[in-house]
Amino acid sequence: MPTFSIDQLLDMDATALARAILEKRVSIYDVVSTFISHAKKENVYIHAIVEDRFEDALMEAKDKDRLLETTTQVGPLFGVPMSVKESFNVQGMKTTGGLMHLKNNIADQDAPVIQSLKEAGAIIVCKTNTPALCFCQETDNKLYGRTNNAWEHSHTAGGSSGGEAALLSVGGAAVGIGSDIGGSIRFPSHFNGIIGFKPGRHQVSSVGHFPEETIPLQKRMAGSGPMGKSVRDMELMYELMSSYTQTNDLSHPITFNFLPQRQPYPLNDASVAMMDKVESFMKTIGEVDQSYPPFFKDSATIWQEIMSIDGAKMMKEAAFPEHKTPYIQSYIKEKLFGTSTIHAYLSWAFIGASMFKPSQQRIGELTSLFSQGDEDLYTFYENRISVLPVYHSGALPHGEVYKEIFSIKKTYKKFMPYVAYANVWGLPSLTIPITMDDNQMPMAIQLVSRVGNEDLLFSIGKHIEKQFQGYVRSSPSTRV
Repeated sequence: MPTFSIDQLLDMDATALARAILEKRVSIYDVVSTFISHAKKENVYIHAIVEDRFEDALMEAKDKDRLLETTTQVGPLFGVPMSVKESFNVQGMKTTGGLMHLKNNIADQDAPVIQSLKEAGAIIVCKTNTPALCFCQETDNKLYGRTNNAWEHSHTAGGSSGGEAALLSVGGAAVGIGSDIGGSIRFPSHFNGIIGFKPGRHQVSSVGHFPEETIPLQKRMAGSGPMGKSVRDMELMYELMSSYTQTNDLSHPITFNFLPQRQPYPLNDASVAMMDKVESFMKTIGEVDQSYPPFFKDSATIWQEIMSIDGAKMMKEAAFPEHKTPYIQSYIKEKLFGTSTIHAYLSWAFIGASMFKPSQQRIGELTSLFSQGDEDLYTFYENRISVLPVYHSGALPHGEVYKEIFSIKKTYKKFMPYVAYANVWGLPSLTIPITMDDNQMPMAIQLVSRVGNEDLLFSIGKHIEKQFQGYVRSSPSTRV
């Protein structure tokens, strides 16, 4: 029955696969078995999969093939194999946050976003790795270990959705889902060369995500969103996951906002060249200006303060449920002997959260700032998109990104503004691969605008995707 080669199937995005399935040009069983076989092969090198349901997925594929014999009234993701970040509850699968004491924690029901995607016909094949409690931009934890970059396994996959990005990059699933409170969709998308979309504040349910944000200022920064191979897949997935309605009139002229060429935030030469190429292209489809968007310069500091509210008390209690959060002792024990049950990345992040914990007066000041700032940004982004880098370079060797962001020297002020801006102000952000750097590592940009301008982001994103590199499947097994 198959009319496609293995490589053709693996390169297809979810939209194309769903169409081929509906038109019966390929069976769902063949699709799912092809992706599973490929995921098994490539996971040896990237270590992205932490739990699978391969056998159940194959049985589900057979059931869906039989259903398709009697009806064509099926969901838009019918038969499409997808992966899920480990932090989302999937009924019958584990949700651990990479913590040893939760290694047997099995979800008894789906998170609402997972239920929506299942109702659309998607077949979940596996769950993918995260940092402990999704708390840093490097995917490593004591329970499951470290995930490697899909293009170079000695380099970081990013985090916290690093497992998702690495698996999607090698073609181990057609589409996936991640979450983002500090670049956690965008860092991995940039480092692994995939498309990612972080929704704006309060647009997608966070119920059934572990950890779930309960502090209002943190909740506004977090967003669960799709990751995959094409902008059109991001648009489709977002419509399924959210209460999204179009509010932007695409007929208005668009202004593309770039940062000034001389600015204090680092960018390597390859990143500068990439931004110049994108800016030149944007001049062919709209107006371009160079300026800092409102509140940009303070975004990294505000992000750190919000992440440190209560000194990360709830996160510490999740990591140390039976003790008085001995995170300092845990950090020392892990660094000296490697015998702590908590990864040093998490313990050190807890130390930082205690150091940068804002006062109640400062929290009140931030709340007042957002009240006015949200209105200012809504006006600023009426027919405007900010075009930003994601990081100052492509993927670095394991551990280097963590050192740059989680330093007592407050270097996060230099390295976090590009991604922190969309989190702090709850803005939707679409990440698109543009080119490769001198080391043949992918590099991406992000398009940022206001809630309600999602159609605009997707529309412009498709132009950029067509003009530049877009998604290109990696193959780490061929480079070993």
